[in-house]
Amino acid sequence: MVDRILGRGRDATAEAAEAADAVTAALTDPKQITWARVQLARNLRRPRILDLVGAMAEEFVELHGDRLFGDDEAVVTGLARIGDRRVVVVGQQKGADTEENIRRNFGMPHPEGYRKAMRIMELAERFGLPIVTFVDVPGAHPGPESEERGIAEAIARSIGLMSRLRTPIVVVITGEGGSGGALAIAVGDVVVALENAVYSVISPEGCASILWRTSDEAPTAALAMRMTAPEQQALGVIDIVVPEPGAGAHTDHAETARRLKAVIVEQLDALARVSLDDLVEARYRRFRGFGAFREVDATPPPPPERPGLADRLRNLLDPGRWSGISSIPAGRADREPPARDEV
Repeated sequence: MVDRILGRGRDATAEAAEAADAVTAALTDPKQITWARVQLARNLRRPRILDLVGAMAEEFVELHGDRLFGDDEAVVTGLARIGDRRVVVVGQQKGADTEENIRRNFGMPHPEGYRKAMRIMELAERFGLPIVTFVDVPGAHPGPESEERGIAEAIARSIGLMSRLRTPIVVVITGEGGSGGALAIAVGDVVVALENAVYSVISPEGCASILWRTSDEAPTAALAMRMTAPEQQALGVIDIVVPEPGAGAHTDHAETARRLKAVIVEQLDALARVSLDDLVEARYRRFRGFGAFREVDATPPPPPERPGLADRLRNLLDPGRWSGISSIPAGRADREPPARDEV
């Protein structure tokens, strides 16, 4: 049972065939199509940041620690050379098995993970290196130790830092982009997503638990939130959707990395031609433009009539008589007064 849940003991071809069959069977139901993409984004064999960087970078040196508390293994940072460009990479790392998942906290960062990311991103700005982030997280770690060490402050400060960094930033959503844990490293000039990646403010299970009081409605919530990559591109949240090979990125890591590398290099070349002032301003305007709305002029209601002095004096001296307010309950005005026992 454990092997089946963790996907051990099965070859990638059989798993890819099952995933393809599930998507094909669900083509008539939009809710099931969306839910199938969510499951593909969560696939245990999906490539993580270390897989992708190892395949697309000629050199990679990992950097550790936030210089304040410790080293969070759920966040990977380092220096890499992609093509002929030297870059800084930042991303969440899930485990490939139970032991690694426990060590990496299932890819959910603690505050020190985001502070490590900020330290490396400031290093990138200092040395004029572009930043490439890889987002794959269900959400930041929600435990009490994270709250004690300031997870909300770390996420907010990371968002603020990325909004004003004077260096190009390319964001790549490779799997599950959930809540503030994803947005903390997703403020970029260009946002790229793999075809079966998802991006949302909350997990479908969390949304369903709030709205329907049960996580069983997660597929319904996923459809309502429009969280798939194509839907997010239509909303303007994602700029580029990269097709995945075969039945999904989990079937061919090398080809997925090759396709992402071409897009990343192309976007870095384009951003290098933009001045830093224009880059920061455009990044700020991009995120300020989300959730746009239109104001409609409405006719203001007429002001209420204020009673004159004589009316106010009458109401003050005898409110029951002059205000028209009867002390008899509604429905009893045309009936006999209540008997003593009724009172």
